[in-house]
Amino acid sequence: MRRVDEMPDKELLARHAEGDPHAFAELVHRHRDRMWAVALRTLGDPEEAADALQDACLSAFRAAARFRGDAAVTTWLHRIVVNACLDRIRRKSVRPATPMGDDATFDAIAPKMPDPTDAHGVSLDVHKALLHLPYEQRAALVLVDMMGYSVDDAAKVLEVPPGTIKSRCARGRARLAPLLAHHRNRREPRNVGGVEGGGMPK
Repeated sequence: MRRVDEMPDKELLARHAEGDPHAFAELVHRHRDRMWAVALRTLGDPEEAADALQDACLSAFRAAARFRGDAAVTTWLHRIVVNACLDRIRRKSVRPATPMGDDATFDAIAPKMPDPTDAHGVSLDVHKALLHLPYEQRAALVLVDMMGYSVDDAAKVLEVPPGTIKSRCARGRARLAPLLAHHRNRREPRNVGGVEGGGMPK
């Protein structure tokens, strides 16, 4: 029998649903960094993101048996994280707090920028600016411009048509432009910062 660290994601979910005590832990170990990045960039507050990620992991643990297999496990997990973030925003009914600047946390996920000495400051500015956006636009931009999802893949995560993702990203970028205008003279980025290129993150 193969070890859990040699199994593909879908097999791990199936094994977890069948009662394997190690399968789900391996799945979380593989994907926790990107799940954390989605939560942190969406909520902007490390404490709220940690709580949302815990909620998401518990939801995924319980829902594994209902996984239909019609999407990548990564898409399924990120959808659960996004929904957990949205649930926390709805419960609080207020805009998330501005992050306090946890250097270790933000350095770990900061986007790669041309000037490494300035990357941390730009990353914090982007995070703060994102908090001014409506949740739907913020979630779309986090997935497409920061996490490297294609429009089609982001649409699968958020369960909306690709055209909706495009319009949310366009409106979100338009709102972000004046908030990040002071960075424009340094370099005109292709997106708001994050994984370069497109497609489903590995």
